[in-house]
Amino acid sequence: MPAPPSIPANHPTTRPTVPLPGVLGLLTSFSVMSSIGFGGVFPWARTMVVEQRRWLTQDEFNEIFAFCQFLPGPNMLNFAVVFGARCAGAIGSLVALFGLLMPPTLIVIALAVLYGFYGDMPSIQGILAGEAAAAAGLIIGASGRIAAPLFRRRAGPAPYVAVALFIAIGIFRLPLVWVLAAGTPISIALAWWWRR
Repeated sequence: MPAPPSIPANHPTTRPTVPLPGVLGLLTSFSVMSSIGFGGVFPWARTMVVEQRRWLTQDEFNEIFAFCQFLPGPNMLNFAVVFGARCAGAIGSLVALFGLLMPPTLIVIALAVLYGFYGDMPSIQGILAGEAAAAAGLIIGASGRIAAPLFRRRAGPAPYVAVALFIAIGIFRLPLVWVLAAGTPISIALAWWWRR
């Protein structure tokens, strides 16, 4: 099996030269992400970390987020812990986690109080239905951006594994636990075989 082609130095998936943030940068970045992440922080996190700040390449973000998907707990909390540790060790993990959790906690408490007073109004129900559609669109758009690098270049078996898992879970409605239990070792074995 021939080795995969090398990636040129100016390719968008090569490691950026931008330094990783420190403790203050983690706190402010994750606070901003979580404050504007109505409908889900994931699309905003990817945009900020990969496209705006260039702290990670597309591939690095995909690898870290894939790892976080398999850890127990919410994906974005896992991402904050892993990325924070990469930037500033254990303190970075705690600061990123605090930045991710504190602003939305305060916002949700305030919104819950308002919803308690005005939640039965028909206009509020319409707003909530529209927000649900917008949140789904944000997640679909961000997922498409994550998948794009896999299909744009020779990524070996990764795109085929992604499509197979999507079909198994999304179309055939197979149980997520069993699909992941079968798909994980298969995808690891295929990636190892492709890169050897």
